[in-house]
Amino acid sequence: MKPVRTRFAPSPTGFLHVGGVRTALFAWLIARQASGQFILRIEDTDKVREVDGSEKHIMESLKYIGIEWDEGPDINGKYGPYKQSERLSTYKDWAQKLVDAGRAYPDPYSPEELDELRNQAKAAKKPFLFREHRPKTMAAWDGKTTLRFKSDPKSYEWTDEVMGKLSTGPEVVDDYIIMKSDGYPTYNFAHIIDDELMQITHVIRSQEFISSTPKFLNMYEALEIERPKLVTLPFVLGPDGKKKLSKRDGAKDILEYKDEGYLPETLLNFLATLGWNDGTTQEVFSKEELISKFDIKRVNKSGAKFDEQRLLWLNGHYIRETGTSELLEKTKDFWPKEAENFDEEYKLKVLGLIKERLKFYSEIPDLTKFFFIELPVDLSLIATNKFLGKLEMTEIKSLVKTSLEKLKDSDFSVSDLTDKLNLLLHETDKKPGELFSLIRIVTTWAQSSPALAESLSVLGKAEVIKRFEVALKAI
Repeated sequence: MKPVRTRFAPSPTGFLHVGGVRTALFAWLIARQASGQFILRIEDTDKVREVDGSEKHIMESLKYIGIEWDEGPDINGKYGPYKQSERLSTYKDWAQKLVDAGRAYPDPYSPEELDELRNQAKAAKKPFLFREHRPKTMAAWDGKTTLRFKSDPKSYEWTDEVMGKLSTGPEVVDDYIIMKSDGYPTYNFAHIIDDELMQITHVIRSQEFISSTPKFLNMYEALEIERPKLVTLPFVLGPDGKKKLSKRDGAKDILEYKDEGYLPETLLNFLATLGWNDGTTQEVFSKEELISKFDIKRVNKSGAKFDEQRLLWLNGHYIRETGTSELLEKTKDFWPKEAENFDEEYKLKVLGLIKERLKFYSEIPDLTKFFFIELPVDLSLIATNKFLGKLEMTEIKSLVKTSLEKLKDSDFSVSDLTDKLNLLLHETDKKPGELFSLIRIVTTWAQSSPALAESLSVLGKAEVIKRFEVALKAI
């Protein structure tokens, strides 16, 4: 058997999103499981739609979640180059083979003439097929004009590694452009040549290419090359599970997740289990487990719903599994500016408090800022609190005073603060939702905070007393 060789072949026409990276990941898993090779190929033949910086972004996105390639634009191999713009002479040679075999011809029509032919078909209420308008005599190809493949319409049956048995009739097979007048090949032609020359054994791509498969099968036959195994992945669906995930549904550039502080392990795990499972209830997989357990036959035929809550849960899981010291190092670029004035020991205490509720790194400033600076007094936090909004301001002031006096006697260990807070509940005859909410607000002026006793202990006695006094004055 041939060594397994898979590829990811994006066009640099935009940034990578969830669906594209999942395709790359599945191709990478297939190769790694078989101890084969995974190739990155850049299909840059559409110069009109090409986006500056896109190629670099593609490579950074794959590296971010831990997908490394064996051959590619930056890692040469014996089947290079790995950018289609650097392989133009190869496509021209193969195109000439088709011309010589009578399977390709120069397109004789201008754009205006083609539009007229399409309009005639529309008026006659029949599909437009270019093969019905082939020139009677085929001119020689000068290597510069648009070249069309001369199809051989027929019915096809084929087996897709995910979708199973598929079939189409001859009506879907038509003549199509394989070389453009600018000297660049089309996708429908170039990828077949590259896959053959690079000895690709499995072609993994999205469901949108199923309708084009008969074209590809026709081309494989015309070129007399063996087609690779076809692996079609169903769409990633939006949160409602009804349509393909789009920007309007929250689809992000994959590096946005990096900027927001999602761990690479999270994205790797989440994308691998987006439409695949190993037949058990296991939800968290290491990279090694994914490689050993992945099986194309267990990829779902139906679309996989993008579940952002599950993504958040997974990221929180990996955060909690990370040691606090290691987590501090990993999050060093996410802390609020004010944290620069505090030592590592203090930040470790703060991180230890928020770690259980942290879902992604970029939440750190909102969750921790009050530990580093005194936030502005905002009495509306008291007025709008569901427990405190019912109390008169005179009672609020009395509770703040009573709490301050009791806490002045604490040594500010967590255990002593817990005792003092419980005594306050008894002495004031208030519920925790009322008293503890008030103490939290006047010491943080934040929308939320970690456990009260622990937060007060980290802030320290002097800081807490100062904040109480500022609050009293404002009230």
